[in-house]
Amino acid sequence: MSVVVLPLPGAEAQAASLAQLLDATAGSLEFRRFPDGESYYRIASDVSDCDVVVVGALRDPDPLALGLWYVADTAREMGARRIGLVAPYLPYMRQDARFRDGEAVTSRSFGRFVSQAFDWLVTVDPHLHRYPTLDIVYSIPSVVVPSAPAIARWLQANVTRPVVIGPDSESEQWAGDVARRVGCPSQVLTKTRLGDRHVEISLPEPGLAEGRQPVLVDDIISSGHTMAEAVRHVRSAFGAAPLCVGVHALFAPEARRLLLDAGASQVLTCNTVPDASNAVDVLPDIAAAVRPLLQAGA
Repeated sequence: MSVVVLPLPGAEAQAASLAQLLDATAGSLEFRRFPDGESYYRIASDVSDCDVVVVGALRDPDPLALGLWYVADTAREMGARRIGLVAPYLPYMRQDARFRDGEAVTSRSFGRFVSQAFDWLVTVDPHLHRYPTLDIVYSIPSVVVPSAPAIARWLQANVTRPVVIGPDSESEQWAGDVARRVGCPSQVLTKTRLGDRHVEISLPEPGLAEGRQPVLVDDIISSGHTMAEAVRHVRSAFGAAPLCVGVHALFAPEARRLLLDAGASQVLTCNTVPDASNAVDVLPDIAAAVRPLLQAGA
């Protein structure tokens, strides 16, 4: 069975690493935009009778969304056997219910769109808030790769005596899992949201951090305001600058500076979204999830 890994624009480095891990062919995709905004795609590799793995860095999904369809559809026309999507960051999971009449539940719409184009999906820690699993949204086989093992490995190799802290209740699943794997204590702060950009966070228990390095862990760092408030409280209570670790680097402008100004020692992320802050490598875990899907179609 031949496997070709194709990168959507922006995912070239991720795709090259994944191809090496899978012992697959690193395929080539040509892309450009015409003056009127339309996109040009060309698969510049032979995919006939191959399994194709499309890798998408979907940090800014709208300009690339149609490209998912174009690449998958073209690969089928060129004779590809099966086509899977590796989207380390899976967008459009935020809107998981219709809160007002007429609202688009974009998670479901995007799920139907992707399910029509691909045969399987692999992603890392999607925002599953009201959905128990991705199977509720996607009709194709899907695998969720947890980031906790990779974050725990990084902490074990780089941080002495950490205490893992989640900035709010939603982060508890990541903070607790990472701490269990590292074998260190963890706690979650209580957050009260006062507006879109203002939050109030309870003081943690200082006793848990005695002689330990505080590490704030969350799935998404976007505006940075929630994490920045947690940084200030943790620094005040623990007397130490916390390390901030995010799964997905969706930084808004100045978010990184906001965290450092609040007193973070470092701001690091997993390499699900290409960014200078990428320090935690989840690609080996992604490759381990992809292999059974490829073997199932052999």
